[in-house]
Amino acid sequence: MKRVFWLLLVALPFRPTTGFGAVATGTLEGKVVLAQSGEALPGATVHLVELDRTTQTDQQGRYRFERVPAGSYHVRAHVSATLEEALREVEVREGRTAVCNFSLGLAVVRQQVTVTASGRPQSAFDAFQSVETKNSFDLAEDIAPSIGETLAASPGNGVAKRSFGPGSERPIIRGFDGDRVLMMQDGIRTGTLSSQSGDHGELVDIGNLDEVEIVKGPATLLYGGSAVGGVVNMISRHHAVHEHPHQGLRGHIGGSAGSANSFASGSAGVEYGQGKWLLWAGGGGQDSGEYSTPVGKVPDSDTRLRSGYGGFGHYGTRMFFSTGVTYGTGVYGVPFAAQLEAGTAGNPGGDVLEKRDAERVQLEAQRRAYQFNWGVKNPARSFENFVLRLNYTRWRHDEVEVLPGALRRVGTSFDNKQFIYRGVFEQRKWGPLTGRFGFWGLVRDYNVAGEEALSPPVDQQAVAGFALEELDFERYKLQFGVRIEHNGYEPAPATGAQMPEIEPLERSFTGVSAAAGVHVGLWSGGAFVVNYSRSYRPPALEELYNHGPHVGNLAWEVGNPRLNAETGNGIDLSLRHQQARLRGEWNFFYYGFSNFIFPYAAGEIRDGLQVIAYTHADSRYWGSEANLALGLRRDLWVHVGADYVNAEETQTGIPLPRIPPLRGRAGVEFSRGGFRIRPELVLADRQDRTFTGETPTAGYAVLDIKASYTISRGRLVHQFAVNSFNLTDQLYRNHSSFIKHLAPEIGRGVRFTYRLRFF
Repeated sequence: MKRVFWLLLVALPFRPTTGFGAVATGTLEGKVVLAQSGEALPGATVHLVELDRTTQTDQQGRYRFERVPAGSYHVRAHVSATLEEALREVEVREGRTAVCNFSLGLAVVRQQVTVTASGRPQSAFDAFQSVETKNSFDLAEDIAPSIGETLAASPGNGVAKRSFGPGSERPIIRGFDGDRVLMMQDGIRTGTLSSQSGDHGELVDIGNLDEVEIVKGPATLLYGGSAVGGVVNMISRHHAVHEHPHQGLRGHIGGSAGSANSFASGSAGVEYGQGKWLLWAGGGGQDSGEYSTPVGKVPDSDTRLRSGYGGFGHYGTRMFFSTGVTYGTGVYGVPFAAQLEAGTAGNPGGDVLEKRDAERVQLEAQRRAYQFNWGVKNPARSFENFVLRLNYTRWRHDEVEVLPGALRRVGTSFDNKQFIYRGVFEQRKWGPLTGRFGFWGLVRDYNVAGEEALSPPVDQQAVAGFALEELDFERYKLQFGVRIEHNGYEPAPATGAQMPEIEPLERSFTGVSAAAGVHVGLWSGGAFVVNYSRSYRPPALEELYNHGPHVGNLAWEVGNPRLNAETGNGIDLSLRHQQARLRGEWNFFYYGFSNFIFPYAAGEIRDGLQVIAYTHADSRYWGSEANLALGLRRDLWVHVGADYVNAEETQTGIPLPRIPPLRGRAGVEFSRGGFRIRPELVLADRQDRTFTGETPTAGYAVLDIKASYTISRGRLVHQFAVNSFNLTDQLYRNHSSFIKHLAPEIGRGVRFTYRLRFF
């Protein structure tokens, strides 16, 4: 298998190039203006997607591409996160000039564009996988202490949240959690340990994000086995994933404050372009106190985050490079961790919200990431470009026990270092065929010491080759791809008091993921999409080697170093409609897994924790998502949405743990001028399909009202946003929380946000 992998990787760049002789060409030109005033937008970036050619508008807002091979293309215009980015299709004919003009308005309501789903810019409507994007205006309205809470605010998108308190909230996609949901920042996995424990979080300053893209369903072709459930890509700046300069100064500054948890945040960032050079810097922080519920405050639920970033890049005609650093620190409490360790936190279903005289537990984390990107345009006759991304990340965190008298003791220390390289070749458009292929690798050094040192130190190495191709026949499109990946684990000999029954073994896994899809246009604004995926995921480090009490997962874990890789076969169906007064999407998915790595619970209790042993079991997931937006008038819309997941181990019929219940939402949106208001009712059904030892949760209904006012003054945009949540002070619990029997969700509160963006 290794020989096949390397042959594929070497042979792909040298495929035949028949058809690239004398090519008939034409010209593409147009103008980009500001929608509110009609004034020209100089310095706007215009991207010819299939050819990966980029230019900027002149002082009159005009752009021009010459010697464009005849054919159909997507053209993308972008200025900053303040304005919408537009993606349009244009036909270039031999010897003629095609015109494509853009009128860019404020990004309050816009066409969703994604780069995460396929590796190149495309509209969410045209994407093969179901994708949702949240821009800077959306994030300002939904700002919260964690990325999990921010993304789970809209039932119907298939995204819920897992938590052990506000600091550790992490997205769940279609019921998948842990190592099956990949968290990325600017296209590279974050390097944190949030996947392996319920009380581990992500250090994300939401105020400094331009956009978040959520890819639902297996994304293993481009991103590997850890994306079998989906991907969350947090984009800090447009130029972190798009390689081109801009001229002049752009940036943002803002802050938020709110009740129910004393939330406060502030952020700022700037970019300055001069000629072919671009410099950037920014930073911010956020704090929240213990949050209030209808039955009192949840102790030790406070959070604190500080972050900063900076870098520079040079973007030439043929080559470019950029380099930067990102730094973050965070401290957050882990509610009831000390009491759970001591066995004094009460029985499931009780409300133990008073502070105890015993110690508390908090997690102190630090993340440093260094990036270097290099690329070349037209490196060979067959290619439009080649981009190489290098990233080194070090994640450290200490689980600190705070004793009476403010004494502090580090219980467990985690140190995770990773180096990632990723190279992608973008193929030159050849008739209806476009595509990209590349290679990826990871070198990881994982070490943990202290009371919860559940595994020995482990070195992990991985390498992969992948290809994703697309045939566009206008009314229908075909997509197909393959990924071959090798993973190896080298554990150090186990020592200490928690020696496992089975000595840690070196393991090696090599497997193939593949996918094929059809995108068919049914009518004007309508499309039907079918995807088949074959996914491959090697066991995660913790599934192989963990052994001992793990309060963060409320379990006494027994890893199995003899586990085999899991494979899945899935089908996704999507029906989409997008027109002026009616927009909607319905998705259905079914995934069947062989050798699904499953936490088997035999009913044994050890040290007050349920013993779980990682083993194999065939399992299946199925479910659906639906969203509909109906425009009753130009300024009045009705929004409804719902999502559902059903997941179980098929041999015994036991439901899998922490699967979100049936959820829905219904609301209206009124907008006029720069004002927008959105009252919405969020609903959840009772969830009594529970894993062994898991408690059911009751259904609930929560009323929220969000409003914003946006003022545009030349190249300054002011946004004022208000998020009033749980207005009826409903007592309810999140089924995917590890401590739902102890900690209800947040009660009535309000958050105010102000953002100033300039471009």
